[in-house]
Amino acid sequence: MLIPNIWTKSSFSGGGQGDACVEVAHRRTHIAVRDSKTPAGVALAFPAGAFVTFVESLKNPGPPEHRMEP
Repeated sequence: MLIPNIWTKSSFSGGGQGDACVEVAHRRTHIAVRDSKTPAGVALAFPAGAFVTFVESLKNPGPPEHRMEP
């Protein structure tokens, strides 16, 4: 049985250009990402661990040699 995706958008996406955002859906083994402006469009799927590493890298910008390893 397929479980429908529950899409969420960042709380930082409100106001102004707030509609120009990505939405994510948590699945068992991956994270699905889509453009909030075209919800019926294509979604990208990333392994959960890789997506977490990506999001953490956004919080810790800088050259890779200065980033903390997960």
